[in-house]
Amino acid sequence: MANLAIMPRQGQSVESCIITAWHKKVGDKVAEGDILYSYETDKSAFDEPSLFSGTLLKVFAEEGDVVPCLDPVCIIGDEGEDYSALLPKKEGEKAEAPAEAEKEAKEEVKSAPVATGKVVAGERVKISPRAKRLALESGADLSKVDPSGPHGRFIERDVNAALDNGYRTDIASVEAFLRGETVEKKEETPVEAAPAAVAAPNFGEYEEIPMSGVRRAIARSMHASLSEMAQLTLNASFDATRMMSYRASLKAGAEAMGLPKISLNDMVFFAVSRVLPEHPEINATLKDDKIRQYKHANVGLAVDTERGLLVPTIFGADTMSLAELAKANKAAAAKAKEETLTPDEMAGGTFTVTNLGSLGVESFTPVINPPQVAILGVCAMTNRLREDGTVYPAMGLSLTFDHRAIDGAPAARFLKDLCTALENFGLLLAK
Repeated sequence: MANLAIMPRQGQSVESCIITAWHKKVGDKVAEGDILYSYETDKSAFDEPSLFSGTLLKVFAEEGDVVPCLDPVCIIGDEGEDYSALLPKKEGEKAEAPAEAEKEAKEEVKSAPVATGKVVAGERVKISPRAKRLALESGADLSKVDPSGPHGRFIERDVNAALDNGYRTDIASVEAFLRGETVEKKEETPVEAAPAAVAAPNFGEYEEIPMSGVRRAIARSMHASLSEMAQLTLNASFDATRMMSYRASLKAGAEAMGLPKISLNDMVFFAVSRVLPEHPEINATLKDDKIRQYKHANVGLAVDTERGLLVPTIFGADTMSLAELAKANKAAAAKAKEETLTPDEMAGGTFTVTNLGSLGVESFTPVINPPQVAILGVCAMTNRLREDGTVYPAMGLSLTFDHRAIDGAPAARFLKDLCTALENFGLLLAK
């Protein structure tokens, strides 16, 4: 029985997804649980397993296509089966006849052009973005392998096949092949050749990398943030002596007490979660000229990943102990780096904390994550002098706020109260 596979909805806010790679092609056998294709939302990447067993009879989207959630992606059934009833009907058109549909499915495989190394001049080679990037990085000689993607497109497994068989060449030859150029070797002659001129170094070489779905989402969000908000940043610092002393005691006795590893960022996060509810104008969002002030602190944790900046939300952070918060932060960061976060786990934040202190940044201007109205940047620790000449560790904080929703004085009061809470971290725990 033929079955229709649809694009799943990964979160309530997701309307469409981009297919990044097909792992099966028309005519391939498919077992339940086999990965059919990979796709990504604005902020997450997923592999879609098959819910059915049979043969891949029809695909409705290629790599790079944007597919609305719940729309059909492919058909899986028995080889030669009539699946015309599952074909989406376009207005004014009839569904394909079963014989024509079967013929088309077979021709999709047969008509794929074979790469022989002789490319028609001026005709660019069809290749997926991921395969192109891998080929240019590795020097894979694609002229030695056949494309296995839909409609004669090279995909990632074709590049890996070339590498596995030792087919490598220089990057210039790879680029020429992808442009459809034929590189011909001239025959050597016994005539003495003039001394070869030394080629001038090419300092204009570059690698062109298409923006991923995550990168495009970040670009849209950050551009909207800066173009639509009136953002202003306040900078302050606090005496971290007591906080550092408390952390030292944690490192010494955490294992004996059964506590998780607690970082400075966890401690700042904890203080933010306690101070936010006392400043509802900061713990808020602004959308459609309406300000929502939240009772609980749902704090976003900015995480640097290979795919870009991801911000999972720690819901109800103000209700967690320091140990619970540290565990939640580590679990969320791990899911972000493993690319297993769902869109719903990155939505609903009321405030965000981003930390560049570990990279030595002493002050910066964090960009607000809309529709939130504020974000805190955690900076590096520096040594400063007290009036009596003694040295103390000072940690910088950078608060960016949306001046449309918050005035400077309330924002400054929040930052002042946060610094006070961090300077007296032991008392904050007892509060």
